[in-house]
Amino acid sequence: MEQYKQEFIEFMVDCEVLRFGDFTTKSGRKTPFFINTGFYRTGTQLRKLSGYYAQAIENKFGLDFDILFGPAYKGIPLSVATSIAISEQYKKDVMYCSNRKEQKDHGDTGILLGGPIKDGDRVIIIEDVTTAGTSIAETLPIIKGQGKVDIKGMVVSVNRMERGHGEKSALAEIEDIYGFPTTAIVTMDEVVEHLYNRPYKGKIIIDDVMKKAIDAYYEKYRAKM
Repeated sequence: MEQYKQEFIEFMVDCEVLRFGDFTTKSGRKTPFFINTGFYRTGTQLRKLSGYYAQAIENKFGLDFDILFGPAYKGIPLSVATSIAISEQYKKDVMYCSNRKEQKDHGDTGILLGGPIKDGDRVIIIEDVTTAGTSIAETLPIIKGQGKVDIKGMVVSVNRMERGHGEKSALAEIEDIYGFPTTAIVTMDEVVEHLYNRPYKGKIIIDDVMKKAIDAYYEKYRAKM
């Protein structure tokens, strides 16, 4: 596993974004782990987070693109911060862009924030954690409505690796429906691999009991791909 992935997993633990216990998802599933990206709350945290996103994007898609698009609302700071991180880490200048929930009819008019999207632009979409394709279904028509663009791919922070609406993961479903590749900074398999029975700051985050609970969860909900 790449070093930046290991560091990102520990970063999530430090920020209390990744927690283990007894939780219930919006879909009603009982889960032994929970990812709450709302716990990234400081400038220092956002700076580090965007650096991990930048590495994941470069690793999967390279840097041959023009616009980093973050769907409202959580994607807005991600697109801004990660465009800065790409500039600092790779000396590549890309525009950031996001959508408004409501179209503005005065001042800076239109549905978009940040850079404009035009014919020929190559776009990468950045999200937090995708468990369903809801935001993509809402925002992709907005992106494509700006011109003949090339969606190069989509990146999220964590692939939960569980079934979406069917047997496949949410990311795999997005690939099937919309025809562009997806990636994540880390998968839950990588999280378990890194934390299982391995002390971190003097504590075992995933012990045998928690590993058994995670295994049981995935026996029921693991995606086929």
